[in-house]
Amino acid sequence: MIFYLEVECIIYDSHSLKDKRSVIKKVLAKLRNDFNVAVTELDYHDLWQRTKIGIVTITNERNHGEKVMQEVLRVIDTYSELETTITHVEIV
Repeated sequence: MIFYLEVECIIYDSHSLKDKRSVIKKVLAKLRNDFNVAVTELDYHDLWQRTKIGIVTITNERNHGEKVMQEVLRVIDTYSELETTITHVEIV
């Protein structure tokens, strides 16, 4: 099974693309290292305070995939720099 998660976020304290990149880079590295998922910024590359992150994991157990995605969302929510606005999950 393939689990795909899109998360749109607002970064309120970002005043430049450099500020945004430092926050995004930190979050993406944490997710890759802790959960062994594929993750990237999908959209809003030129906006200072908005981002869309895509996360993918592959597993043979539905419960495991759901648990990983729930934990990924929990970790994203721990960052005070980000506010999650829209999440979209697909299971293929």
